[in-house]
Amino acid sequence: MSETYNVYPNLDSYDTLPLVSVIIPAYNAEKFIAATLESVLSQSYKKIEVVIVDDGSGDRTVEIVQEFAAKDNRVILFQQSNSGVAAARNLAIQKSKGEYIAPIDADDIWYPEKIEKQVQCMFQASPSVGLVYTWTAHINEEGLPTGTYHRCNLEGNVLTAIFCEEPIGNASVPLIRRSYLEKVGLYDTNLKEQDAQGLEDFDIYLRIAEHYEFRVIPEVLVGYRQVFGSMSRNTLTMAKSYNLVVENIRLRHPEISTDIYNRHRSEMYYWFAFMSKQSGDHWRTLSWLIKALLLAPKNLLRRPMLYKTFLLAILYILAQPITSLFWTPQSWYQFRKKLIRNRNSSSSSDNKSCIPLEMKF
Repeated sequence: MSETYNVYPNLDSYDTLPLVSVIIPAYNAEKFIAATLESVLSQSYKKIEVVIVDDGSGDRTVEIVQEFAAKDNRVILFQQSNSGVAAARNLAIQKSKGEYIAPIDADDIWYPEKIEKQVQCMFQASPSVGLVYTWTAHINEEGLPTGTYHRCNLEGNVLTAIFCEEPIGNASVPLIRRSYLEKVGLYDTNLKEQDAQGLEDFDIYLRIAEHYEFRVIPEVLVGYRQVFGSMSRNTLTMAKSYNLVVENIRLRHPEISTDIYNRHRSEMYYWFAFMSKQSGDHWRTLSWLIKALLLAPKNLLRRPMLYKTFLLAILYILAQPITSLFWTPQSWYQFRKKLIRNRNSSSSSDNKSCIPLEMKF
């Protein structure tokens, strides 16, 4: 935007900077929580508080967070019995004090300038802007890029556009004005009660988009971690969550056509197929692809990689009785990790900066 609504404060003038509340729900997150906290505490924007809610973990999550809190007074820990990710995020928000809310999942990472660039964008934007998001790199368990990136360029009034194009990203991308979030309501805890966790962030984005504008920082500033074994199982509850969220939106916005909803649902099922493929669940990959094609065949048949994915899923299923004698899903995953690690180590920095337009199948 050409017009400036506020003067961005000098980063050296700490007292004039707005406080950003970083919100982290954590459940049995001992494997990655340290990397997440290190990335948050290494932000170039220093005026942050980091509010972690442990959601009844049975591992060393609390102990690890306490070690960080002992070294940095910006880290604040709360604990609750297991109540789900939405309830954990909500408690963290209620305990926080910042003008802006920045959620991040306990296994994701931020790159150093993420918060600084988002706050600067907020200062330069109209008061009608309620959320600023960034692009995302998918990373593996070692924190290395997998070669898949998510980049969306939706800005302004994006409610209908979210259904016409791809989603803005995962739960770790936004910076949200606190006052606006409180007006539209916090994360929906009813989804867990209906066994439908997984897309609480999508729901909150839609509710914010109903009233406020979005802005994007067109840079990869978030690392979205892909963890073996969890993604494929989660697609079932995520799909249920997605359908509940969309039905609520349809009731409030009948002006959005059924064709638009079907295309978006098809894209989401295509995404679930991608997640299932990454986990080595070829039966579920095939199932999601068929559902996606039935909803919007013209939309998906334009994707050349869909044909390859479809055929590979069938071949894997047909070959499964033989390959299972030698390859378990875990061994196949370890083999893929080695290939990715070798590719990353041999790639030049120029190649790493290239961002594909869509996920690779």
